[in-house]
Amino acid sequence: MRPAPTQSHTQSGPAATCNGAPDPAAWDALSASAAAPHPHFSRFVTEAHRAAGLLPKALRFVTVRRGDRLTALLPYTLSHDLTGLGGRVARPFLSPFMTASAPLVADGPDRASDSLALVAGLETASGGRPWRWPLLTTEEGAVPEMLALMRARGWSIGTVAAFERPVVDRRADHDAFLAGHPNRSRFKDLRRRARRLAEAGTVAHTCATGGADLQRLVAAFLDLERAGWKGSAGTAMACRPETASLAHGLFADAAGPVSARADALTLDGRPIAISLALVGGGTATLLKTAYDEDLRSHAPGLLLEAEIVRACHETGFAARLDSATLDGSALESLYRDRTAVAEIIAVPPGRHALSLERRLGLARLERQARTAAKQVLRRR
Repeated sequence: MRPAPTQSHTQSGPAATCNGAPDPAAWDALSASAAAPHPHFSRFVTEAHRAAGLLPKALRFVTVRRGDRLTALLPYTLSHDLTGLGGRVARPFLSPFMTASAPLVADGPDRASDSLALVAGLETASGGRPWRWPLLTTEEGAVPEMLALMRARGWSIGTVAAFERPVVDRRADHDAFLAGHPNRSRFKDLRRRARRLAEAGTVAHTCATGGADLQRLVAAFLDLERAGWKGSAGTAMACRPETASLAHGLFADAAGPVSARADALTLDGRPIAISLALVGGGTATLLKTAYDEDLRSHAPGLLLEAEIVRACHETGFAARLDSATLDGSALESLYRDRTAVAEIIAVPPGRHALSLERRLGLARLERQARTAAKQVLRRR
């Protein structure tokens, strides 16, 4: 990635800049130490998008440094947007395969001052333009203090839409997870479906975290997804060479703080459901799932998810499972915990042609149109 011209905001302590990609080692160190980390803004994921040709040429980064350390990072673009009536607004970088957009901010005693420098950097980065910010986890990590600091500096912030994303915070063991679960009937139903599926052959759960086994499951995932409704709609990852390349780049061996994991439910050795995840900072983000739609009456996808929950408790491969879903997911009945996710519009202080309320209304109309289009695709 070619560095863009630098703008900077400095204050005593941390300094914020708007520039090109940061040093790889510093970037990896921040990913490993961030409060409430997610994989999407890691160097590993960004480089996978670049290698697949899916990284915007105009991508830039708001970064905060404290001496030689990178303490905050947000990749972003300036793009024409309906909420600016065709004018440019700032947006965090998000591809269709990324499900969170919180900035990475180092945890520790200096987090508040680093967040303040980040807010100043956001204002500089947008040139005073509004930020349209989808898929922001609003109640975790440094985000609450970032939003509070924005309001204190005179920003106006409104919510376009919000939902509660299912997550699982690991308990002492699987029995503790099941104890008092509000949807015990769901597990009873899944046990019944598992028994019926076992009548057709030997059912097993397997996983891979690297090497040839991981690549075999990634290839099997691409085949499964393409054979289903996403393949018919042309939205499966295997339907385009760029997204197929991204799948192989994302879910591959990694030496940094983010690693890949694939889980599969097999029937007589044949994968009938596959989940692909990125693991880092104690969280497994379950990004992609596909299943054999000829077996949908057995709910193989949900059976696999239940096995992943069990494996998480038995092996401790993560402290949290992030479903990476949108509103209305079937996992709402399986996963016990929730994290708040919202799309916001944040307008920095100054004179603006459109009010915050008008921008929110335009964004909601656009969301409604996209939802309707997706429903049509699924019906077809």
